[in-house]
Amino acid sequence: MSRPRSPRRSDAAPASADLRARILTATRDLLERHRFDTLSVADILTAAEVSRASFYFYFPSKQAVLGELVREAVAQGQQAAQPWIGQEQEPVAALRSGVSDGARLWRDNAGVLMAIVESWGSDADLRALWLAQMDLFTDAAAARIQADPRALERLGDVDVRAVAASLTWLGERLYYLAASGVPPFDDEQVLVDTLTKAWTSLLYGDDAPSS
Repeated sequence: MSRPRSPRRSDAAPASADLRARILTATRDLLERHRFDTLSVADILTAAEVSRASFYFYFPSKQAVLGELVREAVAQGQQAAQPWIGQEQEPVAALRSGVSDGARLWRDNAGVLMAIVESWGSDADLRALWLAQMDLFTDAAAARIQADPRALERLGDVDVRAVAASLTWLGERLYYLAASGVPPFDDEQVLVDTLTKAWTSLLYGDDAPSS
């Protein structure tokens, strides 16, 4: 009597990292077509082709999956802002570059980022997550402004962090409107021009360094 053959690698259960990645990818794909509040864990299980036990081994909830996707997107956003934050380019050129990269980031991650913007107000964990992620951008912008004598002179006694927070949240709102297809911000050039002008006008006024 022949012995049962050993399972080949292709017959084995997917590696744990693959299961987790499938859950994340499936959720990302679903969010391109559906609002987060209409998705159930069952929808994610079907799309990812994983068991309920596998899902809950890696994530306690669908909110936790969204949180991981948001962190990944924010990490990309921090890279996009580096030319200005790191003073790697002339300020206005660096700001425009960062705004343009931010627009592309939102376009590439529209489902995920729209989901967090639409959901953080009604879920305590998502609220804490999104406020913490936005604080990363605010803190970085405030530090950059503090290092720019021309911007400091322009702002005078105005609270630098409040300025940084205002500009950061303005970007969040306009990027969200663009991702939602709301005119005129669905035109990416209008979006980039408007946000860049908002930043440079507030920080430099008519004395903005030439780009």
